[in-house]
Parts: sequence; structure tokens; C-alpha cells
Amino acid sequence: MRPDTEVTERRRAHRTDWMALLSGIVFIATGIVFISEPSAPPLVMFMILVSGLGFAGLVAILAKVIRR
Repeated sequence: MRPDTEVTERRRAHRTDWMALLSGIVFIATGIVFISEPSAPPLVMFMILVSGLGFAGLVAILAKVIRR
């Protein structure tokens, strides 16, 4: 490898995987709410989870479109 190629490869930053990041946040938040508020109906928690994953997918798609 050429020395200038090594320098540019070291400086390259990884792109954020928005789908994985937001999905993880949604699952953690849903788990915390479900544990702290056990009287929450499971159907409502499921709908919140699905809505959050849909939002994460939308953000991931928009981020991919913007990067191009």
C-alpha cells in the first residue's frame, strides 16, 4: 500500500447506522417502561414498539437518501 492511502483510510469515519441505533433505543425504552409500569397493557406496548421501529426505518431511509 502507498503511504497516502493508509493515511486516508485511517481518517475515514464510519457512517452511523441509524436503523440499528434507533431500534436499540426503542427496545431499551420499551423494556424500561414495561418493567417500571407493569400495569401497561401489552397491546399498547406492542403498538408503541411497532410505531417506533417504523419511525426508525423512516429515519434510516431518509438518511440513506440524503447521503447520496
